Amino acid sequence: MIGVSAALLIWRRTPRFDPTRRTVLRTAGAAVGLLPVIGTAVGFVRRNRFRLSEVSVPIPNLPRDLDGLRIVQITDIHLSEFLSERELAIAIDMANETKAHLALVTGDLITRSGDPVDACLRQLARVRADAGVLGCLGNHEAYAGIENYVTAQGRRMGIEFLRSESRLLRFGNAAINFAGVDYQRMHSPYLRGAERLIVPGAVNVLLSHNPDVFPVAAKQGYALTIAGHTHGGQVDVEILHQHLNVARYFTPFVRGLYRHENSSVYVSCGLGTIGVPVRIGAPPEISVLRLCAT
Repeated sequence: MIGVSAALLIWRRTPRFDPTRRTVLRTAGAAVGLLPVIGTAVGFVRRNRFRLSEVSVPIPNLPRDLDGLRIVQITDIHLSEFLSERELAIAIDMANETKAHLALVTGDLITRSGDPVDACLRQLARVRADAGVLGCLGNHEAYAGIENYVTAQGRRMGIEFLRSESRLLRFGNAAINFAGVDYQRMHSPYLRGAERLIVPGAVNVLLSHNPDVFPVAAKQGYALTIAGHTHGGQVDVEILHQHLNVARYFTPFVRGLYRHENSSVYVSCGLGTIGVPVRIGAPPEISVLRLCAT
């Protein structure tokens, strides 16, 4: 049995009921619960706020006539209900404003069969660059079974999709060779036969939707690989200076410029989305690559 003095001590230490404090705690709990919803809503709004990303790409022994060559890249469009033709037209206008020497389209025009591929091609036909428009195909062209259709229609509209092919371009007295391959399935033997597309004496650039091919491309002699596919992770969260996103489970080449010895790969975040129509920490971009001598 508790004595009187002990009972008084317990009573004094028992905090009084504070309705204001309980309200604050409930409000804080509700706010924490709403954070994912708020983050998703913000990511949904920002998913089509395109930006221009300008990157200098160092190339060893780059000929003087290629120093400063500017390449605009459009990739991972995924034209669908979450990215309209009107929004794509805005991105195309932004690309044209760069007045690049060459334009590249590196795959995933749409997401699935039935998406508006003709509308996408119609907008891509508006791309203007001094040396024209080259491209490669992505995994979603393969999934939708439209690789041949996109290739034929693209050629008719002035877009040359390179499918185990290369095109040698000359700027002044310098030659630069662009080779393109169809989608290279993740973690399969990469770039079989792509070494035959190398042009000796030229700067060799590989267009591959999948950036994971980079170590093989570098070994084969490509000075630069240009890719997309990852969407920059699409939802990228930084915790303790570490970037967490789904793409990192599949490839170490998620976003931006990577170098290995004398070779580089650039991975664009692209324009569209896949799965959840949200972008957080990986804004959609039109990329402008400027070649520079080292």
